[in-house]
Amino acid sequence: MLANIEGRAWKFGDNIDTDVICAGRYINSLPEEMAQHVLESLRPEFASSVEKGDVILAGVWFGSGSSRETAPTAIKALGIGAVVAESFARNFYRNAIGVGLAAITCKGASEAFKEGDRLCVSFADMTITDVTNGKKLPFEAFPEEMLQVIHAGGIENLLRQSHTRA
Repeated sequence: MLANIEGRAWKFGDNIDTDVICAGRYINSLPEEMAQHVLESLRPEFASSVEKGDVILAGVWFGSGSSRETAPTAIKALGIGAVVAESFARNFYRNAIGVGLAAITCKGASEAFKEGDRLCVSFADMTITDVTNGKKLPFEAFPEEMLQVIHAGGIENLLRQSHTRA
Protein backbone atom coordinates (compact mmCIF):
# COMPACT_ATOMS: atom_id res chain seq x y z
CA MET A 1 0.00 0.00 0.00
CA LEU A 2 1.20 3.47 -0.83
CA ALA A 3 2.10 5.75 2.04
CA ASN A 4 0.11 8.91 2.57
CA ILE A 5 1.33 12.00 0.78
CA GLU A 6 1.30 15.17 2.82
CA GLY A 7 2.37 18.61 1.76
CA ARG A 8 1.48 22.18 1.04
CA ALA A 9 -1.01 22.92 -1.76
CA TRP A 10 0.16 24.97 -4.73
CA LYS A 11 -2.93 26.10 -6.61
CA PHE A 12 -3.05 26.58 -10.36
CA GLY A 13 -5.98 27.14 -12.69
CA ASP A 14 -7.48 25.40 -15.69
CA ASN A 15 -5.82 24.32 -18.95
CA ILE A 16 -2.23 24.23 -17.73
CA ASP A 17 -0.42 22.77 -20.73
CA THR A 18 2.76 20.75 -20.81
CA ASP A 19 4.84 23.60 -22.27
CA VAL A 20 3.84 25.75 -19.30
CA ILE A 21 4.67 22.91 -16.91
CA CYS A 22 8.10 22.38 -18.48
CA ALA A 23 9.07 24.36 -21.58
CA GLY A 24 10.20 22.43 -24.64
CA ARG A 25 13.65 23.99 -24.52
CA TYR A 26 14.44 21.69 -21.57
CA ILE A 27 13.43 18.49 -23.37
CA ASN A 28 17.03 17.23 -23.58
CA SER A 29 17.93 18.18 -20.01
CA LEU A 30 18.32 15.78 -17.11
CA PRO A 31 15.22 15.50 -14.89
CA GLU A 32 16.93 17.44 -12.08
CA GLU A 33 17.58 20.35 -14.46
CA MET A 34 14.02 20.23 -15.86
CA ALA A 35 12.70 20.30 -12.29
CA GLN A 36 14.25 23.73 -11.70
CA HIS A 37 11.99 25.18 -14.42
CA VAL A 38 8.62 23.63 -13.55
CA LEU A 39 5.83 26.18 -14.01
CA GLU A 40 8.36 29.02 -14.11
CA SER A 41 6.39 31.03 -16.69
CA LEU A 42 3.48 31.22 -14.21
CA ARG A 43 5.51 31.45 -11.00
CA PRO A 44 9.25 32.01 -11.29
CA GLU A 45 9.72 31.18 -7.58
CA PHE A 46 7.77 27.92 -7.67
CA ALA A 47 10.57 25.38 -8.16
CA SER A 48 12.81 26.96 -5.53
CA SER A 49 9.97 27.12 -2.99
CA VAL A 50 8.59 23.58 -3.29
CA GLU A 51 9.24 21.12 -0.49
CA LYS A 52 9.29 17.36 -0.96
CA GLY A 53 5.74 16.00 -0.81
CA ASP A 54 3.99 19.24 -1.78
CA VAL A 55 0.87 18.93 -3.93
CA ILE A 56 -0.05 20.70 -7.14
CA LEU A 57 -3.76 21.55 -7.08
CA ALA A 58 -5.33 22.39 -10.43
CA GLY A 59 -8.59 22.81 -12.27
CA VAL A 60 -9.66 21.10 -15.47
CA TRP A 61 -7.56 19.72 -18.29
CA PHE A 62 -4.20 19.76 -16.49
CA GLY A 63 -1.37 18.66 -18.77
CA SER A 64 -2.92 19.41 -22.13
CA GLY A 65 -0.58 19.90 -25.06
CA SER A 66 2.26 17.64 -26.10
CA SER A 67 2.53 13.95 -25.30
CA ARG A 68 6.12 14.24 -24.07
CA GLU A 69 6.92 12.68 -20.70
CA THR A 70 9.06 15.67 -19.73
CA ALA A 71 6.27 17.48 -17.86
CA PRO A 72 5.39 14.73 -15.37
CA THR A 73 9.07 13.70 -15.15
CA ALA A 74 10.05 17.24 -14.19
CA ILE A 75 7.23 17.49 -11.63
CA LYS A 76 8.28 14.22 -10.04
CA ALA A 77 11.98 15.21 -10.04
CA LEU A 78 11.03 18.42 -8.23
CA GLY A 79 9.66 16.33 -5.36
CA ILE A 80 5.96 17.01 -5.84
CA GLY A 81 4.07 14.21 -4.08
CA ALA A 82 0.94 14.35 -6.22
CA VAL A 83 -0.95 16.40 -8.76
CA VAL A 84 -4.62 16.77 -7.82
CA ALA A 85 -6.87 18.12 -10.56
CA GLU A 86 -10.50 18.25 -11.61
CA SER A 87 -9.44 16.49 -14.83
CA PHE A 88 -6.31 15.65 -16.80
CA ALA A 89 -5.36 15.53 -20.43
CA ARG A 90 -5.21 11.87 -21.32
CA ASN A 91 -1.57 11.79 -22.45
CA PHE A 92 -0.36 13.62 -19.35
CA TYR A 93 -2.31 11.28 -17.09
CA ARG A 94 -0.85 8.14 -18.70
CA ASN A 95 2.67 9.58 -18.69
CA ALA A 96 2.37 10.66 -15.04
CA ILE A 97 1.34 7.19 -13.92
CA GLY A 98 4.06 5.70 -16.14
CA VAL A 99 6.80 7.71 -14.38
CA GLY A 100 5.31 7.03 -10.94
CA LEU A 101 3.69 10.42 -10.30
CA ALA A 102 0.28 10.23 -8.61
CA ALA A 103 -2.14 12.09 -10.90
CA ILE A 104 -5.32 12.24 -8.83
CA THR A 105 -8.69 13.20 -10.22
CA CYS A 106 -10.77 14.81 -7.50
CA LYS A 107 -13.98 16.63 -8.37
CA GLY A 108 -14.42 19.82 -6.36
CA ALA A 109 -10.83 19.94 -5.11
CA SER A 110 -9.95 23.21 -6.83
CA GLU A 111 -12.80 24.94 -5.00
CA ALA A 112 -12.58 23.11 -1.65
CA PHE A 113 -8.86 23.53 -1.04
CA LYS A 114 -6.83 26.72 -0.87
CA GLU A 115 -3.29 27.70 -1.78
CA GLY A 116 -0.91 26.97 1.08
CA ASP A 117 -3.23 24.59 2.94
CA ARG A 118 -1.67 21.34 4.10
CA LEU A 119 -3.19 18.39 2.22
CA CYS A 120 -3.01 14.71 3.11
CA VAL A 121 -3.64 12.23 0.31
CA SER A 122 -4.65 8.83 1.64
CA PHE A 123 -4.49 5.86 -0.71
CA ALA A 124 -5.97 3.62 2.01
CA ASP A 125 -9.37 5.30 1.80
CA MET A 126 -8.90 7.29 -1.44
CA THR A 127 -9.47 10.68 0.16
CA ILE A 128 -7.78 14.04 0.34
CA THR A 129 -8.00 15.80 3.68
CA ASP A 130 -7.22 19.45 4.15
CA VAL A 131 -5.33 19.24 7.42
CA THR A 132 -5.64 23.03 7.76
CA ASN A 133 -9.44 23.11 7.92
CA GLY A 134 -10.60 19.48 8.12
CA LYS A 135 -12.37 19.32 4.74
CA LYS A 136 -12.24 15.88 3.18
CA LEU A 137 -13.02 14.81 -0.39
CA PRO A 138 -12.97 11.38 -2.04
CA PHE A 139 -10.94 10.94 -5.21
CA GLU A 140 -11.27 8.54 -8.11
CA ALA A 141 -9.81 5.19 -7.15
CA PHE A 142 -6.89 3.77 -9.09
CA PRO A 143 -6.97 0.24 -10.46
CA GLU A 144 -4.58 -2.02 -8.54
CA GLU A 145 -2.17 -2.16 -11.51
CA MET A 146 -1.81 1.64 -11.52
CA LEU A 147 -1.22 1.70 -7.78
CA GLN A 148 1.57 -0.83 -8.25
CA VAL A 149 3.21 1.39 -10.88
CA ILE A 150 2.95 4.50 -8.68
CA HIS A 151 4.21 2.59 -5.63
CA ALA A 152 7.21 1.27 -7.59
CA GLY A 153 8.10 4.79 -8.74
CA GLY A 154 7.22 4.16 -12.38
CA ILE A 155 6.76 1.38 -14.89
CA GLU A 156 10.50 0.92 -15.46
CA ASN A 157 11.10 0.37 -11.76
CA LEU A 158 8.17 -2.04 -11.56
CA LEU A 159 9.57 -4.06 -14.45
CA ARG A 160 13.03 -4.11 -12.83
CA GLN A 161 11.52 -5.30 -9.55
CA SER A 162 9.51 -8.00 -11.35
CA HIS A 163 12.60 -9.15 -13.23
CA THR A 164 14.66 -9.29 -10.03
CA ARG A 165 12.03 -11.47 -8.30
CA ALA A 166 11.74 -13.89 -11.21
